[in-house]
Amino acid sequence: QVQLVESGGGLVQAGGSLRLSCAASGRTFSRYAMGWFRQAPAKEREFVAAINWTGGGTDYALSVKGRFTISRDNTKNTVYLQMNSLKPEDTGVYYCAARPSVFLAHKMADFDSWGQGTQVTVSS
Repeated sequence: QVQLVESGGGLVQAGGSLRLSCAASGRTFSRYAMGWFRQAPAKEREFVAAINWTGGGTDYALSVKGRFTISRDNTKNTVYLQMNSLKPEDTGVYYCAARPSVFLAHKMADFDSWGQGTQVTVSS
């Protein structure tokens, strides 16, 4: 497992942007596929975006496709989530997750390391 720490959350108006970061510990970060999930109040945690070990493969939930971009810098052991054109329905706690595989995935059960989460609030 790796240790994950998210940052970059906050309060933003609808239409604004935020960039989340997730710093990972460990020397084998480049061998992990990474993902972002989110959980809104009274709702289940849901998939947002994923990226494979090289960064050459990505996937997104339909609700964020075209607005969010996931990327990674293996030299800094960090994965990012650039969020543009934010909507109130994007509000929630955003979690970074790591999967000990080179291939990306979408299910929570496929990830074995999780961060503590960072709050994103989008006001209307």
